[in-house]
Amino acid sequence: MTRYLAGRLLGLAAVLLVTSLVVFSTVHLAPGDPVTFLLHGRPATPQTVAALREQYHLDDPLAVQYGKWLGAVLHGDFGVSAQYHQSVTSLLASRLPGTGLLVGYAALLVAGLGVAAGIAAALRPGWVDRAVLVATGVATATPPFVSAIALVSLFSVQLGWFPGPGGTAEGLGDRLYHLTLPAVALAVAFAGLLARVTRSAMLDQLGREHVEVARARGAAPGAVVRRHVLRNSLGPIATVAGTMIAGLLISTSIVETAFNVSGVGSLLVQSVSAKDFAVVQAITLLSVAAFVLVNLLVDLLVPLIDPRLSLDGEASR
Repeated sequence: MTRYLAGRLLGLAAVLLVTSLVVFSTVHLAPGDPVTFLLHGRPATPQTVAALREQYHLDDPLAVQYGKWLGAVLHGDFGVSAQYHQSVTSLLASRLPGTGLLVGYAALLVAGLGVAAGIAAALRPGWVDRAVLVATGVATATPPFVSAIALVSLFSVQLGWFPGPGGTAEGLGDRLYHLTLPAVALAVAFAGLLARVTRSAMLDQLGREHVEVARARGAAPGAVVRRHVLRNSLGPIATVAGTMIAGLLISTSIVETAFNVSGVGSLLVQSVSAKDFAVVQAITLLSVAAFVLVNLLVDLLVPLIDPRLSLDGEASR
């Protein structure tokens, strides 16, 4: 376990290092001059432009800029946002709760709806299975921004059941109410994928010999499903679900922008447009770190869910 965790943490550090280098280089090599945005279109003297470039170290070689930035990040300093003129750390701290609540809400929908639909399809061959396959096929083929437009048009504009984009909320219950449509739009495609994975895993277990033996011995159908089918299917389901939940972090930018949610995803879109280097780099690093950590957590939990599996992914003997 110690060797495994050490290896995974070293891998995480290597991934973050490579990611930071790629993102830093890509953002700085993109066309356009960040000084233009810093000036907000106002005329400036050459002395003012030179002062701004010196303040944000824009005249240093790219390797020097990266080294200074990386050293500051290792001390917990992500720099200052050129767009908002405040520290990136405080800016992210104000946006993370909204994104965290949205991702958590969507993750619950993905896990609940995806697993339930997959189980129903596997246990009810016929029209139920066909209906789930059609519904999940449509869901997986629908991009989040299309789901967002459809949900707003139907449930917000026509029916008036939920508030439209940009509404203000007070208290946890009201915030969840305002985040319902964004969470559903974020979860639709992932829930469809998880339903298909659950269905496939359940059907695989239903055809195993030990399930047939349990049925031949007269075990109750519900007990067979719980003890021998669903339990043995949870390993692959949990693995895929963890990857999908981590993937929700990447999709938040589309949904938050569509619903005008003040979160990290919408902040990333605004920062890319404004060439706010410090914010883009910080959000990218946090997203990659969260993705890798979620997958590490899933890898640690899977052997507990299914003891037949070891940490290296091989069947234990």
